[in-house]
Amino acid sequence: MSSPENEIVRVLEADGRFAPSPAAERYLPLIEAIGDAELEQFYRDMVGIRAIDTQATNLQRQGQLALWPPSRGQEAAQVGSARAARAQDTIFPSYREHVVTRIRGVDPLDIIKLMRGVSHGGWDPTDPKNGNTRLYTLVLGSQTLHAAGYAMGLAFDGRSGSGDVERDEAVIVYYGDGASSQGDVHEAMVFAASYQAPTVFFLQNNHWAISVPVTTQSRVPLVQRSAGYGIPSVRIDGNDVLASYAVSRTALDEARTGQGPRAIEAVTYRLGAHTTSDDPTKYRGSDEEQSWAQRDPIARMRAYLETRGAAASFFDEVDAEAADAAEDLRARTVELGPPPVSRMFDHVYSEPHPLIAEQQEWLARYEASFEGGAQ
Repeated sequence: MSSPENEIVRVLEADGRFAPSPAAERYLPLIEAIGDAELEQFYRDMVGIRAIDTQATNLQRQGQLALWPPSRGQEAAQVGSARAARAQDTIFPSYREHVVTRIRGVDPLDIIKLMRGVSHGGWDPTDPKNGNTRLYTLVLGSQTLHAAGYAMGLAFDGRSGSGDVERDEAVIVYYGDGASSQGDVHEAMVFAASYQAPTVFFLQNNHWAISVPVTTQSRVPLVQRSAGYGIPSVRIDGNDVLASYAVSRTALDEARTGQGPRAIEAVTYRLGAHTTSDDPTKYRGSDEEQSWAQRDPIARMRAYLETRGAAASFFDEVDAEAADAAEDLRARTVELGPPPVSRMFDHVYSEPHPLIAEQQEWLARYEASFEGGAQ
């Protein structure tokens, strides 16, 4: 059911060498079919989001945001899995999947609005331009229940399980090693397994649940938790974008064609803080951080592309695009104003409600009473 500790799926070594592990053999046909344009897009995605992530962190330090959860170091796991999803699939992120949402069409400014406190949700998950991407969830693990329930609905409605990968739908849900200890996650797996719901549980094991190490949370590899529910589970090198892509594409296709839920544990590392309110120097050492920095997913992919003949001009172009995207985000962030007071009445109910209308009218009258100097 689950990949043994020594059989992690890895395609690229830390230095960028193409050296598939034994567990990666079954995925090689899929990997070998990836063209240069797709490989370059993987790299472009990772570099772009790291620049945006760095800019957002700086914006928070300068008082422009209330909070920012960095994703530095986890780019490969996210890019590979997001690019593996098909257009009809639905994405349930946690709160650190910045590049996943960007790949699916969400404007990074919508994440900024959420973290700045001028939006309750950030974006409209029903808007086609946002690529079936549900909202960020700050309540740990709750999105796994949402995903399992939604996937059950797909099966009940006949929108999954016909065996047609081009038409059938699946769900992928992201969560972290800390969230994997939440009861919601385990309940979601029970339901997904019981109803054979087309759900892919994508666990990003970044080694730290804020300040608690994964070794304290679990005495066995986390991949065994999902396997315990009868869900076929695979452990991958989360800093290898090719491994993430191939395993995620396979898992999603299996789930959508009626083979039941799948689970992936992406072993990666959170190079930055848990959020900008966290100080990781209080609970982990620099030796550990440096060890993982040497396995940087972007440097790994760049080395691989160079062995395939990618020109220096390509990397210069990507860097320039990333810098432009980051600067554009900064400019649009500082231009954001406060939301109108009337916004608090929007979306309280799905349909117009007389009580809400009455309260909105009262507030308008109350505000008008201060016009012209009235006190």
